[in-house]
Amino acid sequence: MQRRFTLKALTAAVVLAGAGFAPAHAADTIKVGVLHSLSGTMAISETVLKDTVLMAIEEINAKGGVLGKQLEPVVVDPASNWPLFAEKTKQLLTQDKVAVMFGCWTSVSRKSVLPVVEELNGLLFYPVQYEGEELSKNVFYTGAAPNQQAIPAVEYLMSKEGGGAKRFVLLGTDYVYPRTTNKILRSFLKSKGIAEADIMEEYTPFGHSDYQTIIAKIKKFSGEGKKTAVISTINGDSNVPFYKELGNAGLKAKDVPVVAFSVGEEELRGVDTKPLVGHLAAWNYFMSLKNPTNTEFTKKWATYAKAKGIAGHKDKPLTNDPMEATYIGVYMWKQAVEKAKSTDTDKVIAAMAGQTFKAPSGFTAKMDEKNHHLHKPVFIGEVKGDGQFNVVWKTPGPVKAKPWSPYIEGNDKKPDEPAGKSKV
Repeated sequence: MQRRFTLKALTAAVVLAGAGFAPAHAADTIKVGVLHSLSGTMAISETVLKDTVLMAIEEINAKGGVLGKQLEPVVVDPASNWPLFAEKTKQLLTQDKVAVMFGCWTSVSRKSVLPVVEELNGLLFYPVQYEGEELSKNVFYTGAAPNQQAIPAVEYLMSKEGGGAKRFVLLGTDYVYPRTTNKILRSFLKSKGIAEADIMEEYTPFGHSDYQTIIAKIKKFSGEGKKTAVISTINGDSNVPFYKELGNAGLKAKDVPVVAFSVGEEELRGVDTKPLVGHLAAWNYFMSLKNPTNTEFTKKWATYAKAKGIAGHKDKPLTNDPMEATYIGVYMWKQAVEKAKSTDTDKVIAAMAGQTFKAPSGFTAKMDEKNHHLHKPVFIGEVKGDGQFNVVWKTPGPVKAKPWSPYIEGNDKKPDEPAGKSKV
């Protein structure tokens, strides 16, 4: 499959050149695509990532830009509409002629973009944790793979310090990321001796708002004598009614802890977090981390948000994991362009291997030399009454991503680098 896209990309490049499309580096500015939902169900999570890209661009431009040129953002709104992501990507690459794109949140949006970016040999930086099972020459994954979030979180819940859970509810939004992640987790749990009868799996559509029935089922399931934990891969604005119902039903963290993979500081903004104290989230960064790099990052964001009047953030500026992953991605791309002395996609891809950046997590993020994923630390945090997280567990250092999970059959035979790897 990857080789087919690589051949398509070569063909597309010839066609575009023949049609008179100028390379991005020929312009007076370097255009940068920003591909995030600013409306619809995912706007609650994605809008702030658009602003993070714009902040990083403003910082870079203030210091002279890249290769002596200013970066020019081109912002589009795919509106939580998955086919529209593909259309906007094509527009950014063929009409706007961007050198790179930063965007997508859900895996279904990334899957929509993937064939377009491969065919046209574009470049996408994807900043959100995901299910793995993908490795594209044209994508850099700055969020977590399952072994950098989902697996460590479940191991923690099963441990004595994490409560010793014996039953698990896999609760998610109905699309590729939750279903594939839960397929991995089912296999992992069974490898640890958890019986089929001790795993409950439930899905709701995007934008779902009534969680009374599901919470009632969780209460019944958890009341059957074994310590139960909930693994939540609910995405978007459905998290607000889910957590409100969790609080209404009196499901306390000490009884049935919920660990979320897509809920951070931003998603908890609209929720009364006092009834949720002690519930968990697993990420590679939290705003509450104490280190000089994060202090600088959060101050920069607060200043920027206030100056730009960003809704919600001008009064209560929050940072979160996908913001950090976005910020790292923009700066790593800049460094790769400067190393390559070009915005040419293939040259930048080659220059990305081994790039490092001092991250707000307090660790140095490193782009793997082969697999297009970052080496990242893992943190598990408890919700506090103010909507922040208290870190209760962390890895000793950065963890190398495994895009192909060993808990899915046949993955041991898959290559650890994208097909059609570019060489300068």
